[in-house]
Amino acid sequence: MATGSYDEIAEWYDSFLRENPIYEEIVLPAMLELAGTVADCDVCDIACGQGFVSRALARRGARVTGADISDRLLDLARGYEGSEPLGIHYVHDDAETLRTLPDGRFDLVTCSMALMNFPDLTGAFRAAHRVLRLGGRYVFIITHPCFQTPHSGWVSTDDGRQVRQITDYFAEGYWMATRADDVRSRKGEHHRTLSAYLNGLMDTGFALDRILEPRASGKSAEIYPGRAHVPAFLAIRSRAA
Repeated sequence: MATGSYDEIAEWYDSFLRENPIYEEIVLPAMLELAGTVADCDVCDIACGQGFVSRALARRGARVTGADISDRLLDLARGYEGSEPLGIHYVHDDAETLRTLPDGRFDLVTCSMALMNFPDLTGAFRAAHRVLRLGGRYVFIITHPCFQTPHSGWVSTDDGRQVRQITDYFAEGYWMATRADDVRSRKGEHHRTLSAYLNGLMDTGFALDRILEPRASGKSAEIYPGRAHVPAFLAIRSRAA
């Protein structure tokens, strides 16, 4: 089952992204650290949404093409571009094929918090590999597949500590959360094992380069104290071999 387009939740998602500190404090820093120097680089931000990562890359001197399947999110992204012109080109395209983009066009491909939404992970990896130049970087961040499993959650121990209870790790497939009003409760996601992501990358022709498990700090740690001890996200950089 596909999670589908974000058109029907675009405005909510835009507000959620801007108001939730995890994006500014955890997700974006991890993406930028792995992206490295991007000045004068041709970058494709896959599943760019309302352009949050695209704008950060463009402010650092990248020539950015943002691709997304949601017309409404692209409208919001173009609205931000109109308010702060950064030269970002936005296109309507499916992350699993990237049909509008030519082979070997980009030095860097990014994908932030979206691979979990794609039914065809292999297709998404192949599309990213195809549009990259040889040796080009592919950087993505996802919910950590080892700790954000279906029905996992925080539980209190007898001594008052909060610990992460992990269940159904091997239950790969589409699921929807029910405990909070967040993206997974509105759109769901596809849970996959860590090996599915890593082997999928290597099978597609990528060479693993660096992995981050960012730790919550600041407001994120205040709101979600457990995330200072158990990572909620996994960020990976690989290169097109």
